[in-house]
Amino acid sequence: MNNRTVETGTIRMNVIEHGEGPLVLLCHGFPETSYAWRHQTPARARAGFRVLAPDMRGYGGSKTPAAVDEYTVFHLVGDMVALLDTLGEQTAIIVGNDWGATVAWQAAQMRPDRFRGVVAMSVPMMGRPPMAPTRIFPRTDEALLYTLYFQEPGVAEAEFGADVRRALRKILFAASGEAGPRKPGDGTPNPFAMVSRKAGLLAGLPDPQVLPDWLTETDLHAYVDAFMTSGFEGGLNYYRNLDRNWQLQASLAGMRIEVPALFLVGERDTGLSIPGMRDIIDDMPSLVPQLTETVIVPGSGHWLPQERPDLVSAAIAGFAKRIAG
Repeated sequence: MNNRTVETGTIRMNVIEHGEGPLVLLCHGFPETSYAWRHQTPARARAGFRVLAPDMRGYGGSKTPAAVDEYTVFHLVGDMVALLDTLGEQTAIIVGNDWGATVAWQAAQMRPDRFRGVVAMSVPMMGRPPMAPTRIFPRTDEALLYTLYFQEPGVAEAEFGADVRRALRKILFAASGEAGPRKPGDGTPNPFAMVSRKAGLLAGLPDPQVLPDWLTETDLHAYVDAFMTSGFEGGLNYYRNLDRNWQLQASLAGMRIEVPALFLVGERDTGLSIPGMRDIIDDMPSLVPQLTETVIVPGSGHWLPQERPDLVSAAIAGFAKRIAG
């Protein structure tokens, strides 16, 4: 396994590279790094693929641009295209979880000539809403949706940065399958829900005394080191471009994703608790006509590549082999 820095035409990126063969590109989410794919990189290499997992723009060892408006999905897809160009690769199968899924969907929509298949986890492909997202998200006098809480520069950074280990431990646990069954009204903690205006996001989340099996102390330490280096600003800037993305994506209105696709989501994923999300998932074939399958993984939460590594590795391998064959 090779960890190296790549200077692309758009940004400096830290990447993990492994194996030889057709390229599989792995895109992580928030708050993660390329380390989130630690199980999939060797597994896919053994299956006969060249696997690349970058620290996405603003994360880990990759560059963190200072300007908020340099984190649109167009920048992120541009980074993936530039990475292929720098590596001398014409095409790739793109895989993503959380924000990485959004990047993967958008890359397949914008550049089907470069991304010949997409595997997305946790976040389904969705149509462009009728108005800017921040006008839709709920808010009250006491609380606001986490995506709105993330909008004000410096606020979430200060809360998470005060104790990086505690912040990551709480968020990663609370969004996992181990946090609870996540049934309506059962009180399962959710970091990606309504946030108290006074107390912030972390106060209402449990602090696990024992880490789940999929997140060892070594794993947590790797994340802490990465965010101590990069801070949280880059990752949070993705959310600060939701409205800007909506404006720019007017040019893509009506376009479908015309490459083969696979979607996986944990049964206990935080996203499935959002009203209407299952309808959005059921409607995906209208936007992704070559969607081969939707897989709901029993007992798993939001971090599928880490919580169910063998299942995810096998799913990617089976999909990639069908595309390559």
